[in-house]
Amino acid sequence: MMSRKNFLLSLTILFFFRPIFSLDLTGLSDSLSGIFGDSYIDTNEGTTIFRSLNIPTGGRPESMGTAYTGLADDISFFDYNPAGSAVLDRTEAAVFHNAWIADSAMETIAGTIRNGNLGLGAQLKCFYVPFTEYNLYGERVAGSYYSETSFTANVAYNFLAGYDFKGIAVGANLRGSWRSIPDYTDNTTDEIISGSGLAQSALALMTDIGILFRLNGAKLYNDREPNIRIGMSLNNIGVALTGFGSSVKIDDPLPTRIAVGVSYKPFSILLISTEFRQPVNLQSLSTSGKWSAAIGTEIKITTFFTFNTGFLLQGANPRISLGSGFLIRGIQMNVNYTFDLTSSINPVNHISLSAKLRLSDRGRAEKQRHIDTLYTLGLARYSAGDFESAMEIWKEILQIDSRFDPAIEGIKAIERSESLYQHIKNIQSLD
Repeated sequence: MMSRKNFLLSLTILFFFRPIFSLDLTGLSDSLSGIFGDSYIDTNEGTTIFRSLNIPTGGRPESMGTAYTGLADDISFFDYNPAGSAVLDRTEAAVFHNAWIADSAMETIAGTIRNGNLGLGAQLKCFYVPFTEYNLYGERVAGSYYSETSFTANVAYNFLAGYDFKGIAVGANLRGSWRSIPDYTDNTTDEIISGSGLAQSALALMTDIGILFRLNGAKLYNDREPNIRIGMSLNNIGVALTGFGSSVKIDDPLPTRIAVGVSYKPFSILLISTEFRQPVNLQSLSTSGKWSAAIGTEIKITTFFTFNTGFLLQGANPRISLGSGFLIRGIQMNVNYTFDLTSSINPVNHISLSAKLRLSDRGRAEKQRHIDTLYTLGLARYSAGDFESAMEIWKEILQIDSRFDPAIEGIKAIERSESLYQHIKNIQSLD
């Protein structure tokens, strides 16, 4: 549990960087633009609709530069790699708030649960911008919110999961998004046209597909959880429909993208994640957007406090993020501060927050402890030469977990020993 003093310290560390980024933002923007040059400008940017699908929900993923496809180790997986729900160690529920630009914001609520190798989840998020219409005299004649709301249902399964090989997690999201445009006036009588907003509203139906591999390599600490993750995903595959109230038609393409990411944890306190994305215009491949790349790091300062930083290159100017994670009365909080050079001619800074509850693991830890106890007992019997008893114990383990490799190898060792004993006995009998 985190004390009030530590909580205030965490916020102080995070917001300490805000004045640093505010010193000469224009100069820094010009410098970075000069480094990356015109060759990074995406001339096809903005040609897709439902752009809110590209806005991060906030919190930890944004603090790591949104390099999350190859990580997907918490409830933030929804917008990056749908395979993530099959390998989470606990049931999770979370809320996110991302204060975007021009008074816009993204609000998100999500939940996920894992039963064995099956992961399930749901997410609801809403992006909204205040909308106000004025007439020629400066009088307000209409006002509401422009919004894009998405609901996502997730399912994933971790195939061939075992003790040595952790399996191949495959997942999919099914998502429906609704773009709501408020009614507006006819500019002559200042009377609101009923249904005018509906005619320009839109419905998008889409799916995401993802895969996640976990393995060990160049690991400088002891832990059963693999330290390397490789993820691939294809996001926002679908169609958008407009013209409700008149003739429904297929609208502009969705922001479909292919993403490949790798995360590596060389030490127990250090995590590095990288990602490469390629937008794909399914209606016109030749007008697909320019690639983007991200890198993020997480440093574990204490058991209750982590520091994150990230860099996203998307277009000619980058996005730089800083964040921290800390525990408050059992709730995992993440605060992110982003210095954003991609969303406006002038640099824009914004803050995002997330609060996550890590709930039950549905008995997985207890099950693993029981298996470990049995395996240790089997080893003791094997060392004492009681092969029969050791085999019975290890077979009992396989009834609980058929892919517990140490028990499988132990049984094979006993079978080889018995086979060798029988072979020697047969040779002696021939003499």
